[in-house]
Amino acid sequence: MIRSLPNSKLYTITFNTFIVLYFVFLFAPLLITCILAFNDSMIPTLPWKGFTLDWFFGTGKKTGFFHDPLNLRAFGVSFRLAIAVSLMSTAMGTCAAFLFEQENFPLKNLMYLLMIAPIVIPGVILGISILSFTTSVAEFFKNNFGIRLDFIRPSFWLVAFGQFSFISTYVAMVVSARLKKFDRTLEDAAYNLGANRFQVIWYITLKYLRPSIIGGLALSFLLSFENFNTTLFLVGAEFPLPIALFNRVRDGSTPVINAISFLLIFATSVCAMVNLIISRKKKED
Repeated sequence: MIRSLPNSKLYTITFNTFIVLYFVFLFAPLLITCILAFNDSMIPTLPWKGFTLDWFFGTGKKTGFFHDPLNLRAFGVSFRLAIAVSLMSTAMGTCAAFLFEQENFPLKNLMYLLMIAPIVIPGVILGISILSFTTSVAEFFKNNFGIRLDFIRPSFWLVAFGQFSFISTYVAMVVSARLKKFDRTLEDAAYNLGANRFQVIWYITLKYLRPSIIGGLALSFLLSFENFNTTLFLVGAEFPLPIALFNRVRDGSTPVINAISFLLIFATSVCAMVNLIISRKKKED
């Protein structure tokens, strides 16, 4: 499309229709889910039976999310899991970004391919592979040395390490993209002014990378919170929210799943709006 050239009426109609259909395809399911969160019906689908808040605050037959101990427990597990994974992934991903920006790093290309391998491998395969490996290691130590390594059996921490194995790669790519634009002469100037290596990294490099590090932290939190494929094979007695919702849907559920979806969509939208406002204010300043 060349903006300086006039467009035919057919082209304009086709282009506008495509835009409308594209956004309808993206947001119509989310909108319907949000509407059904307030539907006074025992099934999470149409038809509309009236407005209610029972699926958020109800008790008894219509138990809402905030009075459902199973869903609240699953939400807490997902939140703790996302915090742990995001902190580990951000620390490791930032270090990996620094590592791959070194010019004399041996086997750099090979190591980079190995780093991005977990994100191109299907999550199901990754989950099965991690489960098989850790279970074999745990059985080996138990049978030969009598040592129980329960933390590498299906459990909270196995899920955390399983998610960390590929989410840290996303953080590394986000931080590395900004690090490539970094002006190295700023570090040289700091050295000339008497700064040591730690001061240069802390006050110059990391300060420049702060937006990408925060972005990587937020991205890793969301990826961990919503991950299903890998988590399904590594989960123990503590079910994260995606697994709990899957079990509810599989066994037949009430519109409480729509209420949970509405809360997650609303929270994500608020965070996105706050981030957009902050970014615009920084550009104006």
